[in-house]
Amino acid sequence: MIWQQYTMCKIMEDMRNEAELNKAKRMAIRMIKAGKMSLEDIADYTELSLDTIKELESQSMQLT
Repeated sequence: MIWQQYTMCKIMEDMRNEAELNKAKRMAIRMIKAGKMSLEDIADYTELSLDTIKELESQSMQLT
């Protein structure tokens, strides 16, 4: 019983973390497309790594 509760809590926490990550990535993509901030600043404000921001920039360039 306790194990099931732990597992369910872990699943919910993972889902919340994934949702927060996706939101930060969407925000970063909008900032990249706006072109008003450096990639370093975007990484700082979104709390995503600079490597992730560069990857998002590359992906967004391929889509346009």
